[in-house]
Amino acid sequence: MDALCHRTRQVVAYVCGQRNDKTCTDLRCRIPTSYFNLATCSDYWSSYAEVFDPDTHRSVGKHTGLTNHVERFNATLRNRLGRFTRKTLSFSKKKENHEAVLHLFLLKYNQDMKDRWLTRHI
Repeated sequence: MDALCHRTRQVVAYVCGQRNDKTCTDLRCRIPTSYFNLATCSDYWSSYAEVFDPDTHRSVGKHTGLTNHVERFNATLRNRLGRFTRKTLSFSKKKENHEAVLHLFLLKYNQDMKDRWLTRHI
């Protein structure tokens, strides 16, 4: 589960785990405080509505286009890291290894997004 900045497309927080209330709460706790008062959008999963501030959070459908960058990121993640696809030969026996690969990928991804954003806005 991940949270992306709409402006820069960088991953600002992520958490590995099942899609449940605890994982959603963990994600919310990992989001930097500078993002707390900003508007958030998600799909209609009920945990998002319970965990995020109802004054700034909107549950939206795919037709709005407000979650397209998150879906694009998830597709990129599955494409570049084989262990995030179903029925794969790439896997981790330990959760720590799985998370380490994800962390390294996110460091590189965020740097690439920063470089791309800077070249467009400077």
